[in-house]
Amino acid sequence: MSNTKVSVIGASGRMGSEVCRAVEAADGLELVGRFDVGDDLGDLAGAEVAVEFSVPHASADNVAHCVDRGVHVVVGTTGWDDAKLADLRTRLADHPEVGVLVAPNFAIGAVLMMAFASKAAEFYESAEVIELHHPDKVDAPSGTAARTAELIGAAREQAGLADVPDATTHDPDGARGARAHGIPVHSVRLRGLVAHQEVLFGQTGEMLTIRHDSFDRVSFMPGVVAAVRKVGEHPGLTVGLEHYLGI
Repeated sequence: MSNTKVSVIGASGRMGSEVCRAVEAADGLELVGRFDVGDDLGDLAGAEVAVEFSVPHASADNVAHCVDRGVHVVVGTTGWDDAKLADLRTRLADHPEVGVLVAPNFAIGAVLMMAFASKAAEFYESAEVIELHHPDKVDAPSGTAARTAELIGAAREQAGLADVPDATTHDPDGARGARAHGIPVHSVRLRGLVAHQEVLFGQTGEMLTIRHDSFDRVSFMPGVVAAVRKVGEHPGLTVGLEHYLGI
């Protein structure tokens, strides 16, 4: 069998450069193209799969370019809100053979953390998310935190839970964090960190903490490689790596 041809968009970035090394080291994959800001994507160097780790304002156009050329896409760029996902689904309807995965996190432990949080959410009155990243990250909250809050919020709604309790009435500087799907989310930006998240659940007399730490970007690569290998088997849009892994 021939190798799967892969191009990386955002190849010189922190994640993109790591993806290039992972693809080159993986059996059955061949790195055929590296693209960065200002490059003409063209035919994507003949790739069958593109891995997209660019920046939020460019990601949607990059993915659209790939889809229109029949190239499967693995997307790790954050900033994909409901409107952008809806536009992508509409575009994919004209290309039913193309698969696109949009994943907020590719670390297997982070995927499990989100799944565990979704499972735990219905059992606790209180829930909050704290995400911690390096200070060069341009968006807050992180895609992983937003997705975690979405999963927790959906589980709480299905279980018929009330809003998380919070008697705060005065917070002019936003110390209580942002609200995502009804869940307080706090973003920390600190030199020396890579990607970390805690999910806190509270009930009278107890607290459950679910935490994941990525100390090096290499932690994301097994998930990226798995996604590249599987994206062609999943036409249409998939949100979350857990759907490829059976989690």
